Amino acid sequence: MTDVAPYFTRKSGDYVFARWGVPIVPVVFGVDDRTLGLFKGAIEAVVTLAGHKMAEIDPNLGANLMVFFCRDWEELAEVPHLEQMVPDIAPLVARLQAADANQYRIFRFDKAGAIAGCFVFLRMDDDLAQAPADMLALNQAVQMILLWSDGAFANVPPLAAINGHAVVRPEVAALIAAAYDPVMPAVASDASHALRMAARVTL
Repeated sequence: MTDVAPYFTRKSGDYVFARWGVPIVPVVFGVDDRTLGLFKGAIEAVVTLAGHKMAEIDPNLGANLMVFFCRDWEELAEVPHLEQMVPDIAPLVARLQAADANQYRIFRFDKAGAIAGCFVFLRMDDDLAQAPADMLALNQAVQMILLWSDGAFANVPPLAAINGHAVVRPEVAALIAAAYDPVMPAVASDASHALRMAARVTL
């Protein structure tokens, strides 16, 4: 049986699970048309894997999955209206610079705790720039489809390369599909949820 709990257990010891509760509407900023196509294709593939839905527009935000590419974190401060969607963008930029981070995700949740929005920020440093575009796109799509724990992929990445192409590891793909099983809750904070997930992954 797959050990599901570590994927959703935070370093604090808390079990925190959430999946999207609304159709996903992605938009990607700061890339060329080819990379844009790769990202939207990767998002659609992972959403299909989950059995979830995409839509043309989100009634609250217009787009509820926003991916921002930049060369330097300071560029985020110049994005029009971003501070209205991410009020603490200035101190966030300072923290990201101090940590020399190259990626960051912010999730928004509805009243029940299901995911209602996600902001993905990517700084194209040498590590990200050297990653194949399809692998970068698919990795981000996997990272946003669920609220994974902060150490979920610390030891084993969610993707593998087969014949030069990026694919979602089978155990991670099975987890995503199980997480979106209609009989499973959209939000969970009890580790017994992991046992229910594991049973579905095994089946």
